Amino acid sequence: MPLHLIKLAVGIRDLDHLAEVQDRRATVHDGRARIPVHTRRLPKRGDEILDGGSIYWVIKGSVAARQRVLAIDTGTDEEGESYCTLQLDADRVPTVPTAHRPFQGWRYLAPDAAPRDLSDAGGSGDELPAHLAAELRALGLL
Repeated sequence: MPLHLIKLAVGIRDLDHLAEVQDRRATVHDGRARIPVHTRRLPKRGDEILDGGSIYWVIKGSVAARQRVLAIDTGTDEEGESYCTLQLDADRVPTVPTAHRPFQGWRYLAPDAAPRDLSDAGGSGDELPAHLAAELRALGLL
């Protein structure tokens, strides 16, 4: 069973803004776009994450999307500090909006606690504009 990660998308307004920021950093590996996400800590349970796990993005206090983790790379910067780069699939899958409190860094997310994909929850109709969805979430109506 895959293990997931959850992380705050700091400074991101909505899913469109997340896509805009990530697409600027995208690289191509074996003909497939990847999004690098840098973090200080290496997940000790990396094998479980690479077994089909995703990173879930918290945007403005709500889990809004997920991206599949394709690879986990490590390195050392100029100051001798180790770091980790999560290589993500460029496809962002909207999830059922789920409120989440702020936290630092990333956390593990068990599969049974992960929000469902919006398409699996019957979200096949027209999507609300991101700013409207955020406002409704802030009011507790979504």
